[in-house]
Amino acid sequence: MEHPENSSEYKGLQVNSGVEQQSIINPYLRRGRFRRRELSVAEMVEGILRGNITVLSQAVTLVESVNPDHYARAQEVIDKCLPYSGNSLRIGISGVPGAGKSTSIDEFGIHVLDRFKGKLAVLAIDPSSERSKGSILGDKTRMEKLSQHPDAFIRPSPTAGSLGGVARKTRETIILCEAAGFDKIFVETVGVGQSETACHSMVDFFLLIQLAGTGDELQGIKRGIMEIADGIVINKCDGNNVDKCQMAATNFRNALHFFPMPDSGWLPKVLCYSGFYGTGVKEVWDMIYQYFDFVRANGYFNYRRNEQAKYWMYESINEHLRNSFYNNPVIERLIPQAEQEVLGGTKTSFAAAADLLGHYFKLMENSSARPSGEKAE
Repeated sequence: MEHPENSSEYKGLQVNSGVEQQSIINPYLRRGRFRRRELSVAEMVEGILRGNITVLSQAVTLVESVNPDHYARAQEVIDKCLPYSGNSLRIGISGVPGAGKSTSIDEFGIHVLDRFKGKLAVLAIDPSSERSKGSILGDKTRMEKLSQHPDAFIRPSPTAGSLGGVARKTRETIILCEAAGFDKIFVETVGVGQSETACHSMVDFFLLIQLAGTGDELQGIKRGIMEIADGIVINKCDGNNVDKCQMAATNFRNALHFFPMPDSGWLPKVLCYSGFYGTGVKEVWDMIYQYFDFVRANGYFNYRRNEQAKYWMYESINEHLRNSFYNNPVIERLIPQAEQEVLGGTKTSFAAAADLLGHYFKLMENSSARPSGEKAE
């Protein structure tokens, strides 16, 4: 397009043509060079045992994958890391939303690393949206000190629909972290209310963070999360809130007397602290180590670890059966039809479920009776 300014009428004024818009992509970029090479099982296990954080992160991602093709490799990695696990203090941390769990973990972690050295892994569980199925995974942003510490590893994971405040693969992730040399592991659950057992079944010490003004003794004696706590701490005990926290601690101590004595023989203690200012953190850690000395002396520590292993064996069976049912190609074809029958009112939900299970069990019987090498129709 000619510019009128270049005509003879405007001597001494000249406008040149502009240049074409350049691509924002570097033409010399070779995409292949950025592809991450897939590690073999042996290389992954070797990297984990050397304490390589990058390899550990890749292994956790593999374990958390819902791709059926990744399941076998993930199990092989876990099996080879299992002999090197079990040598850590597993501490579960829970509490109502806004109780200051992430801030407290930052203070707890820095204190224990400075005082007792070693390595700390934090498995932060973030709730997944029921609508979008996504998670923010932003707990790491509130752990400013730990996220920069060379001996700390923070791994946020989504719940992905699992109940109990933890992710489905948190148990396996603990094994990988222990094999990588982490001798202290925090499992931070999502904000919960009165029921949570999954986290309690994978940790040695269950710490419940409470706030002042959330209820009196009657609120405290409700069954559920209160009776599985090994220690209760009241956060934000600072400024004008000190008296309220002390009163809340007294109320919780009174409420604990209504509970039967735990199997461990340990009466949970109630302490106050401030996660923001870092006061009272030493006393919390002294309580935790007193608990470990107590349960190791009376043999409950090993008993609880064995019970947890048995519990997760049954949980693995349940998960495997569930996946086998929903990933069966025949069942996948029958489910939409069953849904239409339920929605149309021609069949009840219970009858539809019984029919689907009946088809599944028949398929399993035929599969086991079929000679090896013969394919299903």
